[in-house]
Amino acid sequence: MPKDPEETFDRRPLHERIAADLRDEIMSGVLAPATNLPSTQRLKERFGASNATVQKALQVLKDERLVIGRAGSGVTVREHRQETVSPARFGRPAGPGEPHPWLAEAAERGKDGSVQLLGVAEVRPPHDVAERLGPVGTGTAIERKQLLLHGGEPAELVSSYYPLDLAQGTALSEARRIRGGTPALLAGMGYPPRRTVDRVSARVPTQAQYEALRLPTDLPVLRTLRTVYSDGERPIEVTVMVKAGHLYELQYEFA
Repeated sequence: MPKDPEETFDRRPLHERIAADLRDEIMSGVLAPATNLPSTQRLKERFGASNATVQKALQVLKDERLVIGRAGSGVTVREHRQETVSPARFGRPAGPGEPHPWLAEAAERGKDGSVQLLGVAEVRPPHDVAERLGPVGTGTAIERKQLLLHGGEPAELVSSYYPLDLAQGTALSEARRIRGGTPALLAGMGYPPRRTVDRVSARVPTQAQYEALRLPTDLPVLRTLRTVYSDGERPIEVTVMVKAGHLYELQYEFA
């Protein structure tokens, strides 16, 4: 049965729709870096918009650091590439003396990667996390919350949850960084990662995510819900990873 036209109409304000179309053209390469956007007059004609509405749309793109306005030279597309992240690289334990794989990856890209530990606490995990922890997730779990940064700029907000019977009394429950990362620690405790399952979704950021990642607008974030299993299909870690959708893309490879 055909939908009512009212059901399919884009109800966003016109300036948001204009910004969305131009954003897609920038991120897909139709509008290449260092080139100028069409003139305000052409954008007004294309979108049937007023000068004020076009300027409002351009301001959104400026806030997102996709374009830059220079007096006398119009609005120019900034150099912009989504970082391609291969999640499979970050699940392996670091070797003796090696940094966490995320830090090693940042160094390979010529970036100054760092990890800020935001807190460690015994909490009641969110419902979707508790489901993946299984019977051990029906009570409380140890949560380790961290912010990953590139050159001091927030890149990813990470909340990892560990079964209480596994984590209590170990470094997982202590408010300090773990050298080599938790995969290395878990492997050393006799719980090597054997299988990892990722569920990825796009979501509107929460207030906490918006502030922690310093998002410029309410662009969607990529949310990865990762469950790590050890021997006997025991879940040993469930992690929620959130990153800005306009800055990152995920790459999965299949044989």
